[in-house]
Amino acid sequence: MTVEEVPAMGEEFMQHTHSTLARLRDEGPVRPIAMPRGTPSYLVTGYEDARALLNDPRISKDSAGAHQLIAAKIGPENAVFSEALAAHMLNADPPQHTRLRKLINKAFTARTVARLRPRIEEITAALLDEMAGRDQVDLMPAYAGPVPITVICELLGIREEDRGEFTGWSNILLSSAEAEQMQSAGHSMHEYLTALVGQKRAEPGPDLLSDLVLTTDEGDSLDEEELVSMAFLLLVAGHETTVNLIANATLALLRAPEQLAKLRADPSLLPGAVEEFLRFDGPINIATIRFTKEPIEVGGTTIPEGEFVQVSLLAANRDAERFPDPDELDVTRPAGGHVAFGHGIHYCVGAPLARLEAEIALGGLLARFPDLRLAVEPDQLRYRNSTLVHGLQELPVLLR
Repeated sequence: MTVEEVPAMGEEFMQHTHSTLARLRDEGPVRPIAMPRGTPSYLVTGYEDARALLNDPRISKDSAGAHQLIAAKIGPENAVFSEALAAHMLNADPPQHTRLRKLINKAFTARTVARLRPRIEEITAALLDEMAGRDQVDLMPAYAGPVPITVICELLGIREEDRGEFTGWSNILLSSAEAEQMQSAGHSMHEYLTALVGQKRAEPGPDLLSDLVLTTDEGDSLDEEELVSMAFLLLVAGHETTVNLIANATLALLRAPEQLAKLRADPSLLPGAVEEFLRFDGPINIATIRFTKEPIEVGGTTIPEGEFVQVSLLAANRDAERFPDPDELDVTRPAGGHVAFGHGIHYCVGAPLARLEAEIALGGLLARFPDLRLAVEPDQLRYRNSTLVHGLQELPVLLR
C-alpha cells in the first residue's frame, strides 16, 4: 500500500467513529493509517491483538523517543506536545515507569478513592438541584463536566476560580488543533502547574498533590519536572475520562429505552452497567502513543521497528470475536473483559475513581429525572475533534 492509499483519520473518523472502525476492522485487524497531522502509523482494531499489544514490552511509550520519531517522520515542527508535561508514568517504560507508578500508588490509594463517595454525592446532588428548575439543559457543561472537574480539583487542591482556564487548555491539548494553539496551551498549563507545585511545597495541604510532593519511597521522591507532569496527567486524565464516560453512557441509554427501563427498574444493575457503558462507547478512542522497538508480527502483518502503533480501544471493545452482539447495549451483560481503561502495566490508575463517579452521577441523574430524553435527533450530535478522547461537544436533553 502506497502512502497515497493509506486512509487518514479525518472528519468521517471523528463523527462516525464506530462505523468507520468496523469497516476498517473488516478490511483487516492491522493496517497502515495516517493520523490527523499526517503521522504514518499502524491501526490495530482486533480485541486479542489490542490486549496483547497494550502490555507488550517490545512496544515503547517513552515520550522522548516518540518526539524524536515524530520529528523524523513528519518534521520537528509537528512534534508539538510539550515535553515538559510528558515526563509522567503514562509516557515511560520500565524501570522508570515502575518507579513512578510505585510513588503515585503510595499517595493515590483505594482508601483515598473510597472516602470521596460522600463528597461526590454532595456535588451531584447540588448540580441536579440547579438543573431541576429548567426544562432543557446541555448536559456537558451542566452536569457531565462539572462532576469530575470538581472532584479532581478538590482532590488535587486546585482553586475553583482556576478550573475554567485549565479545562480550556486541556480541550486544546487533547484535540487536533493547530500546532501554535497546542504549544500555547502547553506553555500555559506548564506555567500554571509549576506555580501550583511550588505552592504545595511551600504550604502543603490536605490534598493529593501535597501528598505527592511529600511522598518518598526508600529515599526516592518525584523531582520538580516529574511532579508537574504527574499533576498534568492526574488533572487531565482525572476529568476527561469521566466527563465522556458520563455523557456517552447517558446518550447510550437514551437511545436504548428498553435498557434504560431495566436500569430504572433495578438500580442494583448500575455497577455492572457502568462496565457495559465502558465497553459499548468508552471515553477513550485510541490509546496513548506507542511505537515499536523491534519488528512485531500482529494479525498477520509485520510492523517494522520504529513505527507508531495506534491501538483502538473502541474497536477492540466491539470485536464480535470477543463480545457477542457487540453493537448492542446490554446493561445485564456479564461485566469484565473490556479494555476501556487499557491493560497491563499502563492500566489506568484512576479507573476506580472514574467508576465511582460514573455510578453516582448516572444513578442520581436517572433517579431525579424520570422523563429525561434527547432534545435533538441523534444525528445532530457532534463529537470532539480528537483521536484520543471519544466525547460529545454538546448533549442537549429535556428534563421534563
